[in-house]
Order: sequence, then structure tokens, then C-alpha cells
Amino acid sequence: MRQRRLGTLTVSALGLGCMGMSEFYGGREEGEAIATIRRAVELGVTFLDTADMYGVGRNEELVGRAIRELGRDRVVLATKFGNVRAPDGTSLGINGKPEYVRQACEASLRRLGVETIDLYYQHRVDSSTPIEDTVGAMAELVRQGKVRHLGLSEAGPQTVRRAHAVHPITALQTEYSLWSRDPEGEILDTVRELGIGFVPYSPLGRGFLTGQIRSIDDLEPDDFRRNAPRFQSENFQKNLDLVREIETMGREKGCTTSQLALAWVLAQGNDIVPIPGTKRRRYLEENVRALDVTLTKDDLARIDSIIPPGSAAGTRYHEAGMKMLGL
Repeated sequence: MRQRRLGTLTVSALGLGCMGMSEFYGGREEGEAIATIRRAVELGVTFLDTADMYGVGRNEELVGRAIRELGRDRVVLATKFGNVRAPDGTSLGINGKPEYVRQACEASLRRLGVETIDLYYQHRVDSSTPIEDTVGAMAELVRQGKVRHLGLSEAGPQTVRRAHAVHPITALQTEYSLWSRDPEGEILDTVRELGIGFVPYSPLGRGFLTGQIRSIDDLEPDDFRRNAPRFQSENFQKNLDLVREIETMGREKGCTTSQLALAWVLAQGNDIVPIPGTKRRRYLEENVRALDVTLTKDDLARIDSIIPPGSAAGTRYHEAGMKMLGL
């Protein structure tokens, strides 16, 4: 497995997003999820991503159980705080207050069953709390040895600069894929100027870029994507047409649609480490093989012509979700 650098943190060139193992995408099976995490580590995918809000803590507990027998030094654990939920899953908003940062970290350490979190992200920026206060509290966790590196998720360039002035930020995590190219330009320019790594989540467009979703009925009844704008009516069909062209190119390249989409993200820079999520070993293994796909300049230009920036139909989230982005 090739390695890449996120700031001063070395991780596998591809990570594993664990969110869907506990919530949001339907069809959960804990035994297969744990087997998938352990298989990832066997394959050299050692960068595991979770958050305290996924499954209202259950995902951190699952990841903790999965790695317990593997050895702590074999994985790089990333988790997040800030999206607050009640025990029944109800959203309680965003909290970046220093006292909450400390409470959230202690709870995550307990659920993960570890003494230190390798990369600790603020999941969403709290507009009511100065970023300096939030990152100041996160920096104290580093000094206490509870956290090794700090990250932000869905933060805009000026917020990143202000945060980085308080304590070095190792990584910025933001949605980035063939159909979500908003980070290109100021966001990527900023993190590269500051020496911050970039972690794209949903690099397969929440599964749409896999070519496996042909109809909304392919999704489980409790799958949150049924209500996502890009999966709705006319948007769905327009986006499906884009994917079909990528499928054609994948066949010509001798790879799957997923592998082509991931290879494109990986080709955007050695400071980029995508974290495709899956809860099944067979898809994990398919994703890892994307590292073997080489894209030429002509290939990249062709992909740009098929799915140019801004061509995806619909917004990333519904209106309330878009308002939570700190961009």
C-alpha cells in the first residue's frame, strides 16, 4: 500500500469511511462491517474515519471492537465532534464550545477504547463560537496526549487560516468527487499554501458514481439518499446519464466505474487521501484496486469533458444541510 502525507501525518493512500456501517445507508450487518475493517487493515488501508454522530456513537464503538485485536499501532484513527445529536438521533445543532470539545473527546476515547485519537476533526464549524476558541480547546487535547493531530471538516478558506494560526491543522475534510468539485480553487489553494492535507469524503458521490444505482428503488427504504437532492426525479436521470458515459470510459480502461472515479480523485495530488465508505469486503477490495489505475493527461481531459465542474444536477444536501456547511 502506498503512503501519503496529510501535513505531518503519514497515512495509507486510500482510507476507509466507516459511517455507512452504522447509519444512513441502510442494510447494516455488524459482522460484515467488522470483517471489512479488518480486511482493510490486511490490505494496508490503515486510515479509518468515523465520527461521534454516526449511529449516535455506535460507529465509534464498532470501529473500536474491530481494531481491538489488530493492535493499536496498525491503524490511524480519525474521528470528529461538533454535530450534536440526542440519544434518539434528533439533531441538536452544532457545538464548538471549548467545554463541549473536551466532553466530546472523552466520550469518543471511551467508545473507541483507545488512549489517543490520531486525527481529531471539528465536524462542522460552529458559527456562534470563534474558531480560535474551538481550536484552542482542541490544541489543549494535543498537549494532554489525548489527540495527535487536528483537522477541520467543511470549513472555508478564512476559517482554515484562522484555525491554523492557533494550532497547525493537519487535514481538511470536505466532500470532493467528480460531481462535487467545489474545493477546486480557493479551498485547495489555501490548504496547499499552508501545508495542510486534503481528505475527500464521498469520493464516489454517495455511491452514485459506482454505477450500481440505476433507480431510487435500488436503495433501502431507510436510506437517507432517497431524500437527497441529487437522487431526486429529474436530477437522478441527469446524473445517471453522466455516470453512463464514465462507465463507457471505464470499460475501455479495463476498470470499473468506481475505480475510475477514485483514480480521478487520487490523481488530483499526492496530498489528497480519499476515504470511500463501504460496509462490504467485496467493494473494499474493488476500491483498493483503483490504486492500480493510471490516468494519462488525455484521460483526465476526457473525464473533464464528460463531467465538467458544476455539471451534477441538484445540491449536495437539502437546504438545512447546506446551511451547516462553513464554506
